[in-house]
Amino acid sequence: MNIFDLGLTSVASITVICYLTALAVKQTPLDNKWVPTICGLLGGILGFFAPHLMSGYPASDPFTAVAVGIVSGLAATGAHQVAKQLGKSTD
Repeated sequence: MNIFDLGLTSVASITVICYLTALAVKQTPLDNKWVPTICGLLGGILGFFAPHLMSGYPASDPFTAVAVGIVSGLAATGAHQVAKQLGKSTD
């Protein structure tokens, strides 16, 4: 069994799309407090359509697909925060 059999690439693609969307939103005048909400909503929307558009998506029913999408979208926010914290200097 390889990574493609687990459906992890389709979940990672949702995370990447949400991460790039978050970066774009940060360039607008919209307050940054809305970025996690936007990522979660976008992830849920992408998760809903993912079983029909991507082969090997790890969820087949709509509720689980949306939940996986939301978690993937919020993971984009978490990944950004981890990178931000690691990039801080310790003076």
